Amino acid sequence: MKSTDLCLSSGGAEVVLATSSDEKYPPENIIDGSSETFWTTTGMFPQEFIISFHKCVKISKLTIQCYLVRRLRIEKSLSKDPVDFEVCTEKDLQYTEGALQTEEFSLPEFQATYLRFIIKSAFDHFVSVHTVMAEGVAENI
Repeated sequence: MKSTDLCLSSGGAEVVLATSSDEKYPPENIIDGSSETFWTTTGMFPQEFIISFHKCVKISKLTIQCYLVRRLRIEKSLSKDPVDFEVCTEKDLQYTEGALQTEEFSLPEFQATYLRFIIKSAFDHFVSVHTVMAEGVAENI
């Protein structure tokens, strides 16, 4: 099977929770496939968002494009509902003056029905998340 980006709204992915909301910069922008659009937090940390695949997927690599994120934790769940998350990785991101942070996470291949991204701290009061890409394949379970 060909590996594809599983985190696209056009492919059925959905942001089912976001701790901040601004009508100009909604969380759905994270999964629209464009780095020109983004979701922004409204201050205070931690902030989080959850992406649902609505089916079991097998993920081999995660990439996030964001701005001003200092510490990020990524968790996965195989549950039918967005509960029982397990930590995949937690990392301090490098500050990039005036440019998007593009962070690739090469993890051992894993299955998930949900991914939770927790922005634990930032380099400023607000951050933006432009895209999340999950390379992998949908499972036939």
